[in-house]
Amino acid sequence: MPRFLHTADWQIGRLFSSFDPEDALPLAEARLTAVERLAALACTNEVDAVLVAGDVFDAQTVSERTIRRMFNAMAGFSGPWVLISGNHDAALAESVWTRARRLGAVPAHVHLALRPEPLLLEACRTAILPAPLSQRHTYGDSTAWFDAAETPAGWLRLGLAHGSVQGILAESMVDATNPIAPDRAARARLDYLALGDWHGGKRIEARCWYSGTPEPDRFKANDSGQALLVEIDAPGAEPRVQALRTAQFDWLELSASLRVASDLDGLLQRLQGLPAHTVLSLQLEGQLALDLHQRLNAALAVLRGRLRHLSVEASALSLAPTDEDIAALQADGYLAEVIAELRELGAAGPAPSSEEPGEAEIAREALALLTATLAQRRAELSA
Repeated sequence: MPRFLHTADWQIGRLFSSFDPEDALPLAEARLTAVERLAALACTNEVDAVLVAGDVFDAQTVSERTIRRMFNAMAGFSGPWVLISGNHDAALAESVWTRARRLGAVPAHVHLALRPEPLLLEACRTAILPAPLSQRHTYGDSTAWFDAAETPAGWLRLGLAHGSVQGILAESMVDATNPIAPDRAARARLDYLALGDWHGGKRIEARCWYSGTPEPDRFKANDSGQALLVEIDAPGAEPRVQALRTAQFDWLELSASLRVASDLDGLLQRLQGLPAHTVLSLQLEGQLALDLHQRLNAALAVLRGRLRHLSVEASALSLAPTDEDIAALQADGYLAEVIAELRELGAAGPAPSSEEPGEAEIAREALALLTATLAQRRAELSA
């Protein structure tokens, strides 16, 4: 019973430039260790080959060290690895693949299927039909040649491609680049079509799947962070497909509306339950009194030290100091006069509809900022 491990979209060398360096480096490193976990899974499950459906590298310009480290990470599984190029690492006349070969970095058991021609794996009586991309964007179906491709009788017939299945994925359009016919597996008499490009796992039909990236890299709940174990009893038999977790980090996006203490209690309880390997994007909106706002900031400071990464978008969350908050500041003299004036201005009615904030809104924001600054100063003096 032939067994394969289907993976794609490793994007080795991704820099995560929108993250702070202390978070970006571990996230980049995780993409390499994901390859090591894939090799371990391939051994544990005794697969006949690992199929890598494109975008192995994130860019053509990755360093020599990154190229060598990527191929070294595959050493844990000595069976066949079959790799094709994707849109990020297209098989150009001069590419990351030609550099890898010049460096002598490609092990003997790793097959770079960079031309549209059958690759025969005699040990498992399997013919691989690869559809490598030779440029970043194409408008023709690179899998079209599968239909007429001849393969040995009685052998499994597997396709390996990178692109967008037309009419299936949410962002697919008629003129989407790197298109793949949705019925390609049936038209080409494939036992299985292993796809890459969509970073989440997705079943197109029984014989056609996207594996997703083995290490999540975006805030989207799309079954990423996995590889697919594919078992096929015999040519023509329907494959059995099982998702195997490979992710080191979980990427999570949360939003919360905060106005009263119970809102904050609920959010903090949820945040405290997150595992340390979480990469979290948090969107907040609402209004909080000073004590609740300070409690939130203290909790987020602790959370930043515990999670792998935390980004907070709180531009829609405002500080709304109460009379008690302002009285507790014990401001006198000029500061007291400023606070009184801001409170008076802020008490005015809502500004007329306009893209620009009105005087009352500006006064309320200024009062909130002044209150927060004075409270922080008092805390520092007390310490």
